[in-house]
Amino acid sequence: MRVLHVISGLDAGGAEHQLRLLLPRLPVDGEVVTLSHPGAVARALRAGGTRVHEVGMTSNRDVTVVPRLVRLIRGGGFDLVHTHLYRACVYGRVAARLAGVPAVATEHSLGDGVLEGRRTSAGVRALYLATERLGRMTIAVSAVVAARLAAWGVPARRITVIPNGIDPAEFRFDPHLRRTTRRRLGIRPDTPVIGAVGRLVPGKRFDLLIPALARAPGATLLLVGAGPAGTALEKLAARYGVADRFVVTGEVAEPHQLYCAMDLFASPSPQETFGLAVIEALASGLPAIYACCPALDGVSPGDRWRRIAGPEALSGALAAGLAAVRERAGARLPVPDVVGHYDIARLAGSVADLYRRVVSPVPEGRSS
Repeated sequence: MRVLHVISGLDAGGAEHQLRLLLPRLPVDGEVVTLSHPGAVARALRAGGTRVHEVGMTSNRDVTVVPRLVRLIRGGGFDLVHTHLYRACVYGRVAARLAGVPAVATEHSLGDGVLEGRRTSAGVRALYLATERLGRMTIAVSAVVAARLAAWGVPARRITVIPNGIDPAEFRFDPHLRRTTRRRLGIRPDTPVIGAVGRLVPGKRFDLLIPALARAPGATLLLVGAGPAGTALEKLAARYGVADRFVVTGEVAEPHQLYCAMDLFASPSPQETFGLAVIEALASGLPAIYACCPALDGVSPGDRWRRIAGPEALSGALAAGLAAVRERAGARLPVPDVVGHYDIARLAGSVADLYRRVVSPVPEGRSS
């Protein structure tokens, strides 16, 4: 089976990282086409041997990408199209239908009134639903996302939940990486480090970490990511007098070494569709403080993670977390069992099963 993955862009991000992990674990011949922004993940995919196409989409309304995608689908002899992220789902489903190839989609980013960090308008919702009908199935990365799709009007029979996943071995703590990464970033070996990972956009609420840092003398904030809010965050750090304890790495395709450099993980975002970075942090043996992580809903936290009820609880939670780090003398926590539940190898099998059902459906009246 040949599968073409269509994605809006390949900068470093949750959906992009998921695609990078999924491709080598699928028992199919896969290629990728990015509509625009071939960034760090595109380079990582190519380095791993995956063919990555670019169609150079110039704007959200650049409909010329549709015939280019149709030619690519037909010319490559693909059996299935798998789309990721809003623009790719809209244009990719249309192109797949015109090419006569079935399509599935993964919905990574549908929040409560927000899609990919932006408020959803009636027009965005209508276009999403109109093109959703051109595909066969939508994968929701969590039960929360599945419920939102259903509330939008996507029929339940066209939704399936397959969670995001990680490679637990990829995030295993390495003391050598901790030392070398801290040295490279100019962070002392004994400095307690609060870490956060994600695109620097207002919705992630990384701005809340800076006043909390001001109340945590001696600690450093390590922010892994890039985005339009970066300059504002740096100005805020200067205003609070913590610029010398605020480190921003920029875009990183594989953040393993940066998790190793941290002591405590924080995710202040009030809306997440899965909470991938929190699971990655737990896989590295870090304690985590978060505002939203559907992947951990209903799981008993023990001493490994803590959910905060609101921004006002963040500073106290970080202070308590840092105190616990000091008591353990920086020792890592055991990796919790929930991490294994999200092993990408197991979840890739579920995606492959879906591909087979879509490409070779069982006739009505017959059981598989």
